[in-house]
Formats: sequence, structure tokens, C-alpha cells
Amino acid sequence: MRIGFIGLGVMGRPMAENLLRAGHTLGVWARRPESAAPLVEQGATAYETLAALAAACDVVITIITNSADVEGVAFGEHGLAAGFARGAVHVDMSTIAPDAARDFARRYADVGVDWVDAPVSGGEQAAVAGTLAIMAGAREDVFERVRPLFEAMGRTIVRIGDAGAGQVAKACNQMVMVCALQACAEAMHLARAHKVDLAAVRTALLGGSAGSRVMEVMGARMVERDFSAGIQARLHHKDFGILLNEAVKIGAPLPIAAQTWQQLNALMHKGWGFDDTSSLLRVLEDATSGPTT
Repeated sequence: MRIGFIGLGVMGRPMAENLLRAGHTLGVWARRPESAAPLVEQGATAYETLAALAAACDVVITIITNSADVEGVAFGEHGLAAGFARGAVHVDMSTIAPDAARDFARRYADVGVDWVDAPVSGGEQAAVAGTLAIMAGAREDVFERVRPLFEAMGRTIVRIGDAGAGQVAKACNQMVMVCALQACAEAMHLARAHKVDLAAVRTALLGGSAGSRVMEVMGARMVERDFSAGIQARLHHKDFGILLNEAVKIGAPLPIAAQTWQQLNALMHKGWGFDDTSSLLRVLEDATSGPTT
């Protein structure tokens, strides 16, 4: 297929490279030409405007920051909607609000363009390996049309339901993962307070029922005190804003998520938003005057 790709960051670039390796014709657009240059060197074509990219492609994939960014790319002046032919598909792999995804699907339907919200989980390593978990919201026929693209980028590919359903699943994913990260931080904080070996505690927990991917990866960062960004905390803060807002709309009690949200708020207040979310440990330490380096 002729694929367009927008969002060539830590996740997007390897995802786009995997599409090239799968044999698809790739077009790219980036605000900064240097972001697109590595893909152009590999055979992609750079376009000067979003509309021009859309006009040249059957499917355009976006993976950018938030709902407003996706709306601007899709429906702003000279945006994708201005270039798409009828029957084209916009696959958004960002993490945005479910209501926004449903709204974009409706607006695209008015001009004969299909929509898929397909947020991902797995991080940079899975993006590089092509083993992402992809949770999609779309009509079944549209999902099947773009499934070959997902198969080039992911390993667990699930259609959750119609438009917006993929974003609901992603909100659930983020809630479970970051709440587990907060629990991991509290465990490491408790172990440190007792002056026991954090590395030994983590090893023991990994072998028991507390073992998890979060304990494996984020726990290691806490033990090593490596808070350089793997996943920037500001992105999880944004995601929790989405899911707590959804909870308010439908009246769903999420008590553990709400408390974790407050810890993320404290993290952002400390100025650690561009550090890894394992910095939740430092929030606990700071509250008890422990080490925060």
C-alpha cells in the first residue's frame, strides 16, 4: 500500500522503518526536515504539506502527542482532510481521548474517509522489534483493510470495537501499568527505609507473584537510580488526565488511579516531567526528605 506517516519520534520512526521493510511505499511529513531525513535515505518520499501527503496515499498513520495535535493535523488548514480521496484511511496510533476519536471518525465519514484509532503499547524496544500491542477501534472491514500494516509493526493486534474503543483499551492499559509502577516505587521506598538491598528485593519479587514487566524494567531503573527518560513522565501524566476525565464523565470510581494521578501531579510539580516515570520513587523520597538525586 501507499502509506503516509506522521510522527517520526522515538516510537514513530522505527514503526515507519518496519513498514518500509515490509515493502510498502512510504511517504512522510515532518515539521523539521531533519526528522524525516533518515527515512528518506531509506527510500521514503518527503512531502511539503499534509494535504499533499494525504493525496498521494491510501492510508496515513499518525502517532503524535494529544487530541488537539491530531485534530490540527487532520482538519487544520491544508491538513490531511483537504488532500484525502474518498475511501482513504486515517490510522491514528496516538493516545488521545475516546470522545475525540469518535468525533474525528464522524467528521471524516462526512467526506468519505475512514478512521481507525489504534494506540500502541510496548515502548521503544517493541516498536523497533515490530512486536507492539495494537488495540484498534474501527469498523471491522476497515480494520481488516489495514491489518497488514499492523502486522508489520505489532505482534498482539486486537480490534476492540468501533471508533474510540481502541482509546478506551489504551486508557485501561495505562491505568494498570502506571498504578503498578506506583506500587513498585512504594515497594522500593519501603525496602530502602529498612536499609535492605534494593537489587535483592527486586530479584526476589521478580521470582514471585509480584513479578511483572513493570518490576523488571522500571524496578531496575529505580534500583540503579537511572531516571533518564525511557518514557517521559509527562506523557503518562497526559494519559491519566484523559482516563480520569473519562471517569468523571461516566461516573466511574477509580480510587487507585486517582491517587496515582496525584503522585503524577506531584512529579510534574517537581519539574521531572521529561524524566522517566520511575521518578515516582523520587516523589516518595522527597516527601520524606530521602535521596532525590
